[in-house]
Amino acid sequence: MKIIILCCLLTTAKGAFAQHENHQPKADTTKTEAKPKSPKMTAMAMVGNNHVHIDYGSPSVRGRSIWNGLVAYNQVWSSGAHNATWIEFGEDVTIEGKQIPKGKYGFFTIPNKKQWVLILSKTWDMHLADDYKPENDVLRINVKPKKNKDLVEALMYEVIATNEKKGTIKLSWEYVNVAFDFENKQ
Repeated sequence: MKIIILCCLLTTAKGAFAQHENHQPKADTTKTEAKPKSPKMTAMAMVGNNHVHIDYGSPSVRGRSIWNGLVAYNQVWSSGAHNATWIEFGEDVTIEGKQIPKGKYGFFTIPNKKQWVLILSKTWDMHLADDYKPENDVLRINVKPKKNKDLVEALMYEVIATNEKKGTIKLSWEYVNVAFDFENKQ
C-alpha cells in the first residue's frame, strides 16, 4: 500500500513539474497608446490683466512640403490640425485700430508666399475650416510672412507680452512665421 501511495505521489509531482516546464508566459497584450502626430497644444500669457489663450493642433513637417503643398496658397486654412485654432482674449483689445471685444474667436489664415490674410471669426468651434463663413469675420488683416532662421518642425504659437498694455501673437512653422500685435483696451 505504501508503494502505491508513493507511486501516486511521484506521478503527481512529475506531472506538476512537466506542466511548469511547458508553461509559456502570455504575451503582453496591453497596447501603448501612440503619440498623436498632431497633438493638441496651447499657448498662453498674461499681458497686463489680459489672459490670452490659444488652442491649436500642432502638425509636424515630417519631410513634407508645407507651403503650397500640405497647406494650399490662397485658401482659408484652420491654422492648425484637426479642430480650428481659437484665440481667447480675457479683455477687450485693439488690433490694427479695430476694437475686438473680449471673448473666443476662430483664427484662420489665407497663406500666400508674399502676403497672408489673418482672420478672427465669431465661429470658433469647428473641424478645420469646414464651416468657415466670411460673414462671421470680426477682423481681417494683411501681414507679410517672415523667414525663420531655423526649421520649426512642429507648428507653434507664441503669445508675447511686449509690455503691460501690448502683446504679439506669432505663428511659426517650417521656415515661415507671421505675427500681429494687439493692445489692451484701457
